[in-house]
Order: sequence, then C-alpha cells, then structure tokens
Amino acid sequence: MHPPVTLRPATEADLPAILDIYNDVILTTTAVYSEQPHTLQMREAWYRERRAARFPVIVAEAGDGSIAGFGTYGHFRAWPCYRFTVEHSVYVHAGMRGQGISKVLLTEIIGHAKTAGMHALIAGVDSENSVSLQLHLKFGFEQVARFKEVGFKFNRWLDLIFLEKIL
Repeated sequence: MHPPVTLRPATEADLPAILDIYNDVILTTTAVYSEQPHTLQMREAWYRERRAARFPVIVAEAGDGSIAGFGTYGHFRAWPCYRFTVEHSVYVHAGMRGQGISKVLLTEIIGHAKTAGMHALIAGVDSENSVSLQLHLKFGFEQVARFKEVGFKFNRWLDLIFLEKIL
C-alpha cells in the first residue's frame, strides 16, 4: 500500500502544522519525553538550527495539501568525533497513522543520511512503542541499548531503547 502523500523539504510555512503534530505527540504519547507543548517560536528556532547544520526536515504532504507527517535527523551528540552519526525522528499526524507514511519518511531519511555521508543512524524509541520498534527492525536497525526508567511521564517510569543502523 502506498500512502497518499508527497515528500518534500519543509518550509517555514509548514511549521504550524509540524508544531501541531509534535505537540499532539507530546500530549498524548510517550514518543517524546517532554510534557510541555512547544511554541511556534521554539519550532522556528529548531527549523533554523536544522537548516544551518544542513540537516533535512522533510514533510509528507497529503493530497489535500495538509501535512500528514514529518521526519528529520540531527546531531546524535555534539562532539566532533560523532559527526558521522545522527539521530532521527519521524512523526505522523494522529489521523493519518497506519497508512505507511512513517515507512515512506524513514526510507527518505535513510537515503538522505547515506547521501550526506553519514555512517550510523540512531533511533531513540520508548520501550512500549511496539509499532516504532517493529518499523525500525524491518528497516535493519538493531537494538543496541535499553536504558531502564530514564523517563517519567504520565505518572510512570519509561524505558528508552536505542536502535542503530550502520549505513
């Protein structure tokens, strides 16, 4: 099944839709270990930082022009010797999940990272997010670490799993 989306680089005009998707994830899931919604100013600064570092911000645009999801990657760690390792994120609008959009976005992220000369791609996934864990395993990621009870959200402790794909 091919999702009804077109991938393209995000623009500043997409930031309100990206913000809505991200804030919904913050407020309703454990996919982001944050409890407070972000502001548009925070997303603008994030976008400028990504662009300045030449990191992609890719949106999946639905046929009606709405933003169905987005993906990006950025520094895994800021020190110079980590420069060929990046950590990625993929988020899909709640009403568009289950249509293969995350697969399309992850494929694009992996391809972009390879083209950019990256060596390793890291995913940090909540241990209860079986959909994301299975997605990453299907794409050849391997679980390399499990950090027990490092997050606390929705009044419970959360385990964080790191997965890695050598490009």
